[in-house]
Amino acid sequence: MRFTTSSSALSSRLQTLARVINSKNSIPILESFLFEINNNQLRITASDSENVMQSVIALDQCDGEGKFAVPSRTVIEALKELPEQPLSFDVDLTHFTVKIIYLNGLYNFAAQNAEEYPPVQPISDGATVITMGANVLSDNINRSIFATAQDELRPVMNGIFFDLTSAGLAIVASDGHKLVRNSNYAIKSDNPASFILPKKPATLLKSVLGKDASDVVIKFNERNAEIRFADGILFCRLIEGRYPNYNSVIPANNPNNLTIDRKALLGALKRVLPFASESSQLIRFHLEAGKLELSSEDIDFATSAKENITCDYNGQPMSIGFKGSSLTEILSNLDSDEVEIKLADPSRAGIVVPVDQPENEDVLMLIMPMLLND
Repeated sequence: MRFTTSSSALSSRLQTLARVINSKNSIPILESFLFEINNNQLRITASDSENVMQSVIALDQCDGEGKFAVPSRTVIEALKELPEQPLSFDVDLTHFTVKIIYLNGLYNFAAQNAEEYPPVQPISDGATVITMGANVLSDNINRSIFATAQDELRPVMNGIFFDLTSAGLAIVASDGHKLVRNSNYAIKSDNPASFILPKKPATLLKSVLGKDASDVVIKFNERNAEIRFADGILFCRLIEGRYPNYNSVIPANNPNNLTIDRKALLGALKRVLPFASESSQLIRFHLEAGKLELSSEDIDFATSAKENITCDYNGQPMSIGFKGSSLTEILSNLDSDEVEIKLADPSRAGIVVPVDQPENEDVLMLIMPMLLND
């Protein structure tokens, strides 16, 4: 069997798919890519047994059909240094040998029998389907993934929660100290459904989704999801369990509102944070009309810092503490030039929202306060 394809197109796809493969695998063949040639197309599969990603490349020339597995490290290292040129594959499916012929040389290596590669389990009929733009899903994952937890006792917190209702689609992540809720009012269903996407497939999607409005189709049941995008398909195992009621932790009445330049606040936080206690990372916010004072101190090392920023604040004078690194992450994952921070009192969570919301969406981030020792 022979086929020809572009070296750079193949190399870039393989490097993307390689992110699926674990460094240690319980099934040895999962250290390989599965190559399937059919209808003048090359379908490449990478798997870690829980996540399977597939990508299709149109072939320039093709003589024969078949499938075989190639060692991922060997083929990636071999193609990485090649400039753009046609690659001719000559595959012997009887003896499982592969010859790659390029402009000034050739590679020879052994393949494996594709029959050993675990088959993909398709999702049965009756599954829920969500369709959304690749750019929308990419933005939502980018905004949310930093807030997921690493909690062995509560695995449901370790993923991104997709909550589809008649009001819209909420995409939520929380580690108990900070929370992100993206509400999309353009995507809704009269049949409520939800799933928890683990961090690894979310990270994979983040790296492959384009910034265009091409459709991404998510098909899911209680255990698995199938996500089809422009360049391929991702099959993944979902996190099972009941996600906490995220709306119940968002304070409803927040009379003290601060509007401030996002980059100015982020810069001030980064300057003040190195002087905070390394264990608590506590930053004190002192708010008065038209002024925000940020301060930090580390009593053990006798260091402290203080900075004033002009802002628009209408509310009671207040001092409230936040974990500096968490607030820095929140501000770094918003795009708006200005943000609004809504506060009730020093013991209740602060809500951070962008002044300019994305179209048809409502983005809200929440941060729990820290106790101040006055």
